[in-house]
Amino acid sequence: MISTDVLVIGAGAAGLMCAAQAGYRGRKTIVVDMGKKPGRKILISGGGRCNFTNKNASPENYLCKNPHFVKSCLSRYTQFDFIELVERHGMPYHHKTLGQLFCDNGAQDIVDVLMTECEWAGVDVHMRAEVLKVSKTEQGFEVITTDNHYQCQSLVVASGGLTMPKLGATPIGYKIAQQFGLALLPTTAALVPFTLHQHDKERFDGLSGISVPTTVTSENGVTFKENILFTHRGLSGPAILQISSFWQAGEAVTIDLLPETPIDKLINGWRQDAPQKSLKNILTTVLPKRFIEAMVSQQEITDKAINQLSNADIDALSHYLHQWQIKPNGTEGYRTAEVTLGGVDTDELSSKTFEAKKVAGLYFIGEVTDVTGWLGGYNFQYAWSAGWACGQAV
Repeated sequence: MISTDVLVIGAGAAGLMCAAQAGYRGRKTIVVDMGKKPGRKILISGGGRCNFTNKNASPENYLCKNPHFVKSCLSRYTQFDFIELVERHGMPYHHKTLGQLFCDNGAQDIVDVLMTECEWAGVDVHMRAEVLKVSKTEQGFEVITTDNHYQCQSLVVASGGLTMPKLGATPIGYKIAQQFGLALLPTTAALVPFTLHQHDKERFDGLSGISVPTTVTSENGVTFKENILFTHRGLSGPAILQISSFWQAGEAVTIDLLPETPIDKLINGWRQDAPQKSLKNILTTVLPKRFIEAMVSQQEITDKAINQLSNADIDALSHYLHQWQIKPNGTEGYRTAEVTLGGVDTDELSSKTFEAKKVAGLYFIGEVTDVTGWLGGYNFQYAWSAGWACGQAV
């Protein structure tokens, strides 16, 4: 039996951050994880470059049944605190659009920062250790893994959600929550590509790889202005991933394919400059050629000369391009989703310490909780903030 002050389940972003903080406070801390190496999800994030935070992170960028829950941790450990941490380690990074920050060299740099922090703080990280059983004791908790028995005063569950099962995602965190009587909110894949019904898949066959700047709006009025990407299975791209967190099965999404300029305004200009040109040819100057050709062949878009377009033609075209409605068949699910929506109900947890209100010494942080950030580094920032806050308390 190994005795420790703090045992953290999960060597991901939140778990490692929490462990380092606890270790710096003089708490003997051990991290256990069933994987071969720490930070597996960090390593594949952002195309291997890890979008590790966002300069614009604020509570408004998170979905949670209790929208106030994230305010405390985000204000106490901000994106600028984490930027200061990576700069202290000499990690090179760069800014992208919309406040996103990425590693210059690769995601391994972030894992190295966290593992170095854990090393400096005296934290032991035990990999290939699957949790088999958790029980409450008078002293705290007993945890049995495939390689050891642990006795701890504080138990932190940072086991992640259900996304990317190939990386070893399991429902262990939810099972521990249920075991101790904590409420769970239904989970579903979020920040995930849409799949399409067969008839739509056939319509868009051949468009895979085409990217279009758009605004995408859900039925409940949430809008994101970014690119969509046609894929073999359906629709992806930043705008689709964002809107997927707000989409319910059976709903449609509305896509503005020309968000910058009304099509009727463009047509007025073309009437002056190129009245004889066909609509099909001139539309390819503002939208991808393959997309326009597909829509014309399916008679979704008329193919007349500009000077032959009637007001009804222009109204129909405007409606189609600015209010293009598509009803997804579903999503690609946890296999490709970036995060899990839902999880441990935050009403069960202290927003300051992340301790379960019903169970002294038991904490839940990161993706296992019902907090889901937007695409763009927001989920990592929640992991850093929650890990830091919890690490001050365990």
